[in-house]
Amino acid sequence: MPLTAEQQAEIDQQRATPRQTLRAVSEGMEAHLYVPHPVLDHGLVRVVDYMGDDAAICQAARVSYGTGTKSVQNDEGLIRYLMRHWHSTPFEMCEVKFHVKLPVFVARQWIRHRTANVNEYSARYSILDREFYLPAPDQLAAQSAQNNQGRGEVLAGDEAQRVLDLLREDAMRSYDHYEAMLSQDGQQGLARELARMNLPANIYTQWYWKVDLHNLLHFLRLRADAHAQYEIRAYADLMCDITRDWVPAAFNAFRDYRMDAVSLSAQGAAALKRRLAGEAITQETSGMGAREWREFQAVWG
Repeated sequence: MPLTAEQQAEIDQQRATPRQTLRAVSEGMEAHLYVPHPVLDHGLVRVVDYMGDDAAICQAARVSYGTGTKSVQNDEGLIRYLMRHWHSTPFEMCEVKFHVKLPVFVARQWIRHRTANVNEYSARYSILDREFYLPAPDQLAAQSAQNNQGRGEVLAGDEAQRVLDLLREDAMRSYDHYEAMLSQDGQQGLARELARMNLPANIYTQWYWKVDLHNLLHFLRLRADAHAQYEIRAYADLMCDITRDWVPAAFNAFRDYRMDAVSLSAQGAAALKRRLAGEAITQETSGMGAREWREFQAVWG
């Protein structure tokens, strides 16, 4: 993830000029502020700004003055109660603004989360860089036989190299034509807003993505999940680390009650109770469909 000298100088200047403030400060988040964290081959995530911390969640829940902190133990207990009972509003009092550099096809998945403010780099006004996402060999996989949305076995040998060569050659050829259409050398040159249509979905774009903590956690629950596509999961995993440093009590509660929790339907709960009572349960007698039964067995054996 190469940064230009100008970009690095701007980041260095931002981090070298701290300012006195009366607002809530998270020491963990201060360490991330402005720092570009690399993702994939050319991507990045960096925190541009944030508001609030664990105490702000408790302050909002209690509608109190000052920091709202009774004690660390009391605050953690309150946050866990809020998370456990799906009281989401206090978590909306914290916000964060990310600068993200990501492939266009990942951005199209990401934008499905419509509960954020987004401002994307415009290829109508600027010329995109010649930067494309090319998967690492261990991420080149065949279509899954069980999951229409997922990957199966990793490609190997000549086939993997052939796919990588095609991806690279097609991306470079498209960008060559993009430059040729834009060029005003001996011609008028095509407008940027039209020339961009020929660019591939693995070219990198950038945006500012501002979101409150409640909706960020919802994004992370879906995109940091093992079933999410690897490329967007790489961003979500990094953002989990940042969020853990920002609001550790809230993130730990989120991990316990959302990410690592198990959800049961009414049929699943009844089947579990019957099993604990010593009854032999089958899919046919459980009231669950075949897929739900497989998921039930994966958790409960």
